[in-house]
Amino acid sequence: MTEVATSDQLLVVIDPLARHTDSESVRIAKDVLSAGAASTKVCLPQGPEEFARALERRGSRRPVVVGDDRALLRAVSLLHRQRELAACALSLVPVGGAGVLARSLGVPTGTVAAARAALDGAERWLDLLVDDSDGVVLGAVGIPSIPSIPAALTVTEGEGSASPGDSAASTASGGSAGSGVPSSWLRTCQSFVRTLATRPPRLASPAAPEPSRLRVEVDGVTLVDLDQPVEAVSVAPNGGGATVEVRPVPAGAEAEPLRAVGHRVTVSGPTFRYRADSVVTGPVRTRTWTVREGAWGLTLPG
Repeated sequence: MTEVATSDQLLVVIDPLARHTDSESVRIAKDVLSAGAASTKVCLPQGPEEFARALERRGSRRPVVVGDDRALLRAVSLLHRQRELAACALSLVPVGGAGVLARSLGVPTGTVAAARAALDGAERWLDLLVDDSDGVVLGAVGIPSIPSIPAALTVTEGEGSASPGDSAASTASGGSAGSGVPSSWLRTCQSFVRTLATRPPRLASPAAPEPSRLRVEVDGVTLVDLDQPVEAVSVAPNGGGATVEVRPVPAGAEAEPLRAVGHRVTVSGPTFRYRADSVVTGPVRTRTWTVREGAWGLTLPG
C-alpha cells in the first residue's frame, strides 16, 4: 500500500542541471526548505535512473523538485508510470531554466518565494493530458513543432551593430589621430580595411512550417479533415476538458480558427512532429490525447 505523503516531511530532489547551472539558487532553496520543514531529506541524483529511484523510495515524504520545467515533467511522468500521481502533490522550485511551463502553472519564479510556497502553499489538483503511448502533457500540445533559434545565436546587421571591419577601421583612425594625415587618405584606408574584413555570417531564420494536412477529431467528431490544409493545431487541458484550436490556411479572406472542447482528441495524417510542453516528439502518423481530470497535484501559493 502506498504511503500518504505528509507536508512536514520533505524529499528534496535536486536536478543535476540545476546544480551545474545555478548552485547559489540551489543552496538558497535547500536552506529555506530545511529551515521550514520538520524533516528534510536531500537527494542529489546524477542522472535519470537515480532521479527515478529517489522518487520511488520517497516513502511518506512529500517530493519537492528543484530544477527546470523538464525536471517537473520528468517527475510527473515517473509518478504517472508508477500509478502514484494521486498519492502526493509535487512542489517545484524553478532553477536552471526559463520556467515558461512553471509560470503558466502558477509557480513563483523567485527561489525564496517558490520554496516558501512548497512549505506553506495549497495543493491544487490539475488536469493532465495522457497520450496513447502513455506520455503526459502538463501544459499544451502544439502542431507542427516550430524550431527556434536562440537570440544569442542570431547575428543581424543594422543600426548599432559593428563588424570586424568597423573595429579595425576605427582602430586605424584612432592611431592616426593628431598625426596630421589628411582625412581623405584615412577614409581611403578605412574603406580598404572594410573590403578585407570578413563580416560574421547571418544565421538563417527558421523557415515557416509548411501547411499540414491533418485530420483532427474531438470526441469522435471530425473538426477538420485532410482536404483542408492547416497552419497549426493546439491542444491544452482546461477545466476538465481539452481545448482544441485549429488554424486553417486562409483561402482568400482570412480563415477563422476552429475551436472545440472535448475529452479525447485524435490527430492523424501524414507524419508530423509536435511539441508537448518543452519536448519535441515525432514523426508520428497518429496520436490521441485523453484528459484526466484532477490527475496530478501541485503545491501553489495559497
